[in-house]
Amino acid sequence: MTDLHPVRRALLSVSDKSGLIELGKALAGRGVELLSTGGTAKALRDAGLEVKDVAEITGFPEMMDGRVKTLHPMVHGGLLALRDNDAHVAAMNEHGIGAIDLLVVNLYPFEAALARGADYDEMIENIDIGGPAMIRAASKNHLFVSVVTDVEDYDALLVELDANDGQTSYAFRQRLSQIAYARTAAYDAAVSTWMAGAIAEPTPRRRAFAGELKQTLRYGENSHQQAAFYTDGSNRPGVATATQLQGKELSYNNINDTDAAFELVAEFDPADSAAVAIIKHANPCGVAKGATLAEAYQKAFDCDRTSAFGGIVALNQPLDAETAGKIVEIFTEVVIAPGASDEAKEIFAAKKNLRLLLTDGLPDARAPLTAYKQVAGGLLVQDKDVGYVGMDDLKVVTEKAPTEAQMQDLLFAWKVAKHVKSNAIVYVKDNATVGVGAGQMSRLDSANVAAAKAGRMAADLGLEESLTKGCAVASDAFFPFADGLLEAAAAGGTCVIQPGGSMRDDEVIKAANDAGLAMVFTGMRHFRH
Repeated sequence: MTDLHPVRRALLSVSDKSGLIELGKALAGRGVELLSTGGTAKALRDAGLEVKDVAEITGFPEMMDGRVKTLHPMVHGGLLALRDNDAHVAAMNEHGIGAIDLLVVNLYPFEAALARGADYDEMIENIDIGGPAMIRAASKNHLFVSVVTDVEDYDALLVELDANDGQTSYAFRQRLSQIAYARTAAYDAAVSTWMAGAIAEPTPRRRAFAGELKQTLRYGENSHQQAAFYTDGSNRPGVATATQLQGKELSYNNINDTDAAFELVAEFDPADSAAVAIIKHANPCGVAKGATLAEAYQKAFDCDRTSAFGGIVALNQPLDAETAGKIVEIFTEVVIAPGASDEAKEIFAAKKNLRLLLTDGLPDARAPLTAYKQVAGGLLVQDKDVGYVGMDDLKVVTEKAPTEAQMQDLLFAWKVAKHVKSNAIVYVKDNATVGVGAGQMSRLDSANVAAAKAGRMAADLGLEESLTKGCAVASDAFFPFADGLLEAAAAGGTCVIQPGGSMRDDEVIKAANDAGLAMVFTGMRHFRH
């Protein structure tokens, strides 16, 4: 098997011209003959480089608005021919096919067109045909051909050529081939996913998923697990698109928890009020609204100060100095916000390990997304839970109706419950969580856990009665029995929001009436597993 193979002839055809001229000059300086097409050839010529048009070697001009230019045996034969196969070499000689040792191609900007909301016809025109065909041909023949699809690999190519006297090694070509196949796979995934949406096909027979490596992580959830972080190209504001201003590298758990925190805080309109969410192990331990971020942070922190230690803090407004000063009073892993003042940055700068992530706005909490979960032998795919209920969607089912203030707390509690692992019980008072029960095997246990945590927090704050006294209660799914509801009432709950829909709804409603509770049904549940 051939290991080192010289690069004497290269075909360059790129949509992204970044680094093209530098690469072309570097290759020409190493004696490599340059072939090219269309705009790429013009750019190279304008830079003073000698370039041969692909049309010269195929004998056919580019036609059909550039749809047909490289789909020709003179190109694909030069990419696919096995140099150590006598029959292949004879065919090349017979038909005058020159070997192509290096292919540099990046594809039509389909993903960019998708991101800017191009219409159907423009999307179709941004589907590359010749590029993927050449990439796949060159990748298959990596025994002899080097294929570069990413601008960031230009320098690595030149380093490789210099290290091997104008040749590339088999291991290097293998790595480039894997990258290239992943690129065409991701491209096809983007096209097929877009088309499924365009034709309103919710469950296509086959689905393709793709991502681009953003970060190799030290480990996963635990130190014995390998992990990496990939972006999906959606540009949704959040941990994947944020700029990290300071602090240690994010871990797998940091990324997971930061995403949970920012998606939760995005439920609250920053034009309405400041909001803060503190997350620990993907569950909220404190969420609050306030007239200022500092007030919202304090209220969220006072829900569960113990769990807030080492937590993730998400803000729906730019971080200010007052709030920054409060946050640094305890150990915090990550803060994510849609901006930060210079004064706030200075305060954080003294905490070198505190990660500060800034985003370009908040994610749209109601924008449709697709969520994936791996199971043995397959993937579960569903729409992200972007369900929303407003005041007009609520049905009062008890003799007593909630007051306007209670209704506001109920809606706040409902938004938080959506982001708490099931079974979820959330106690809220004055637009702040005062108790959160997450992930228990029964709803009764969740009600107990939330009440117990609230009681301990009240004691820590030196209060004579529990924080849950007079609170609103949210349950992410219906109460199957009245016991969980009554436990919430015993904890101090005065009004309840839940989906309804249980076979025992009448029994639960009667229990609520007997306890003097106001209760509303949403008709929608928020299981989160």
